Amino acid sequence: MSAYSGRGVHGQTVATLGARIVSGEIAQGDIIDLGALGRDLDVSMTALREAMKVLAAKGLVEARQKRGTYVRAREHWNLLDSDVIRWRSEAGDTAAVLRDLAEVRAVVEPAAASMAALRRDERDLAELDAALAAMREAVGGGAEAEVAADLRWHRALLRATHNEMLARMDVFTEPALRLRDALVHEAGPDDPVPSHAVVVESVRDGDPEAAAAAVTSLLDKASRDVADLIGEVAEKAKHTE
Repeated sequence: MSAYSGRGVHGQTVATLGARIVSGEIAQGDIIDLGALGRDLDVSMTALREAMKVLAAKGLVEARQKRGTYVRAREHWNLLDSDVIRWRSEAGDTAAVLRDLAEVRAVVEPAAASMAALRRDERDLAELDAALAAMREAVGGGAEAEVAADLRWHRALLRATHNEMLARMDVFTEPALRLRDALVHEAGPDDPVPSHAVVVESVRDGDPEAAAAAVTSLLDKASRDVADLIGEVAEKAKHTE
């Protein structure tokens, strides 16, 4: 799910309040005093109410008669929303986000690759090849280009299943995958093409077992990369305390 694109005072108000809620600075169940909050942030009530509408759409807050506006329990938050994911990361919850992502991908992607090997057509193979070419061009070209190419490849693989629900799984995994990719690619150079190419060739060969195994290997490497990165971040934090 895409990040909120609001700019200026409105966008800044959404970001500030969202971060405070997700971090626990404004706790679950807390009643939000809009007047006091407006004075604290130095924003108008109109801007504040508009920000609350955006946060309500993300499941973070709710307004009820007699109770007022309050922070909803975490179980109601849209944890797949890209802004919520970013706020969780900023609050120090990156490891948990990436762990959950790894587990979801381990359930979905090997099965999707296996299905793609049985159902892919020439258009699917052409898009997978194009995504690989984009990956190749993006290597060393900066995190943004590398992330975009990686996401294109994953969308192509899911579409190749010819299962409409599986094809929309990118809605669930893309925000956290974008965070994971950005962190890993920014950590240093890495060539993702060989491991992804093995998956494509297995899909092209119509070999479901080989495709699932290739994706599992790819995911194992991704998990190791993330674990190393989180370990490095934790070690740096320890030395700066």
